[in-house]
Amino acid sequence: MKLLSFGEIIWDVYPDKATLGGAPLNFSAHSALLGADVSLISSVGNDELGISAFKQIKEYGIDVSAISLNNEVQSGKCLVTLNENGVPKYEIATHSAYDSIEYRDFSENAPDVIAFGTLALRYENNRKVLSKILSDCPHAEIFVDINIRPPFYSRDSIEFCLERATIVKISDEDAKYVSSLLFGKDYDEKDFHLSLCERYGQIKLIVLTKGGRGSCCYDAASKTLFNCPIQKTKVVSTVGAGDSFGAAFLARFMQTGDIQSSMSFASRLSAFVVSRKGAIPEDTANYIKTDLSI
Repeated sequence: MKLLSFGEIIWDVYPDKATLGGAPLNFSAHSALLGADVSLISSVGNDELGISAFKQIKEYGIDVSAISLNNEVQSGKCLVTLNENGVPKYEIATHSAYDSIEYRDFSENAPDVIAFGTLALRYENNRKVLSKILSDCPHAEIFVDINIRPPFYSRDSIEFCLERATIVKISDEDAKYVSSLLFGKDYDEKDFHLSLCERYGQIKLIVLTKGGRGSCCYDAASKTLFNCPIQKTKVVSTVGAGDSFGAAFLARFMQTGDIQSSMSFASRLSAFVVSRKGAIPEDTANYIKTDLSI
């Protein structure tokens, strides 16, 4: 699978350390570790964090040729605090380098999948750039991860994603926001799937993660809901859990087209990730090789 991931590169700043993150980067890293040919299009500042980001991203096996170096704006940062259950709270800096992603032409080497989320679309520049890239690659699957990060979302940015997505991934918590914002009513899981697919006819699959209640996937073509229980594990941190889930689901689905198998595969990888510290645990590659059959 040839994957193009668009979006933010952020340093997650904890009380005792700073780690490289951002949903598109975490997603890209797990995709690369799962065997995908991954390019990441983003921007970092011409600063110490930006230079360090280039080095680390290369180590994940990601193509960094479409990551630009911004001399005017600093690299993205996010202050992260964890509660007693390991659930993160984010404080994201405004006007960072990734808000000024530069256009690149991928039409000659078009990806099989283009993936993006909502945070990097908070300003108009990136929406314009991404629109052009999508028009250059009309045959790609469009994988969208809806991440609501108040106050960095709007009806425009959410609809931008949903109007273009063929595969949508969203948590049940974020689905509540979207249901209220777009449909003006309280969230109901069954109705949410039907309403999204009715309004956005190009959507093929909706992958819904539900924390401790597992996950499900709605197939618009067959109008079938596939459920998957959670893989039980001791939770250390949920940072990056959704990104690993999305990467694993997409990798297996693009390989096999089997929704149920893809859900189970994704659940296993995300369970491993939450049992460790960090969005991309150091032993992820070994786990994929020895314990997670592809």
